[in-house]
Amino acid sequence: MAFIQRVIHALTTQPPHPLFVHFPIALTGAALLFILLALWKKREILEQIAFANISLAALSTIVTPIVGFRDNIMFYNGGAPNHNAKIILAGLLFLITSSTAIIRWRKPRLFQSHGKAIYIASYFVSFALAAVLGFLGAVIVYGF
Repeated sequence: MAFIQRVIHALTTQPPHPLFVHFPIALTGAALLFILLALWKKREILEQIAFANISLAALSTIVTPIVGFRDNIMFYNGGAPNHNAKIILAGLLFLITSSTAIIRWRKPRLFQSHGKAIYIASYFVSFALAAVLGFLGAVIVYGF
């Protein structure tokens, strides 16, 4: 019972956003790594792993902004530095990761098609957006 009370206390007094924010960063980074490995090694399984990672990144970009909004309101009174830029970039990240995952799901042979360059570019853009969002989050936490 004491453990459950500690968990509830931690969830209600500590910002949950830092816990969730690492999922889109890690998943887009892993997706980029695996798409590059698939390109280099010409292995279909590596592209499928990249697709799984970008799909999970798309799902994680739903939860992360929600807890980010909550933290901004609760801990910064709605005035966290760069919060407007983060909202725009998070929306773009959701659109790109979701579009990439949906298009790849509907066209399983996308990696072998003429749209391959755009498909691979979406992984680079997704990771770049996640990295910029991470930096802007560090500005909030550490105040660079």
